[in-house]
Amino acid sequence: MSLMTRGLEPAVAAVCVVPLVLLAYKAYSGDLGVNPIETLTHETGGTALKLLVASLAVTPVRRLTGWNRLVSTRRLLGIFAFFYAVLHFSIYLVFDQFFDVMAIVDDVLKRKFILSGMVAFLAMLPLALTSTNGWIRRLGRRWQTLHRLAYLAGAAAAIHFVWKTKVPEVEPYAYAGVVAVLLLTRVWFSWKKRQTQTA
Repeated sequence: MSLMTRGLEPAVAAVCVVPLVLLAYKAYSGDLGVNPIETLTHETGGTALKLLVASLAVTPVRRLTGWNRLVSTRRLLGIFAFFYAVLHFSIYLVFDQFFDVMAIVDDVLKRKFILSGMVAFLAMLPLALTSTNGWIRRLGRRWQTLHRLAYLAGAAAAIHFVWKTKVPEVEPYAYAGVVAVLLLTRVWFSWKKRQTQTA
């Protein structure tokens, strides 16, 4: 195993931690802008989406490049994506809703971007809980089926970003486009696999 391959997971983990370190430094130095809560919410949510999309991109990139070692980063990226999603949700829970469960339910029912964000978070929850080697062994083939929820999470998170943005911007639609391409790529690979099996 080459030095580059051995250092892949630590390098990916270090990159995943960087946004948290920068955000902590901004908070410490009072550089979160005029609305610190909004900044924290936006930054943690944005990082969660980026890492989730990166985790979804691992399999297509691996298949196209043949670099199978890359698959070892998928779980790591997914776990960090969920970590930032937890931070994102916690800020909303504590500072926006003050632990008021009924207010959250009302918000989910009234605002579609909150609904899509909640769908993304709930879809990621079982993925994070079953990401250990023990759960992979216990679930067997069902683990792969369950972890297809990552695509639902990615789609819902991208929609959440689009609907959250009041003024049309390129970035939310760019993420939505990337997620759509990844979903179509997944469908194409599945179709190609079935065609090969029936040939």
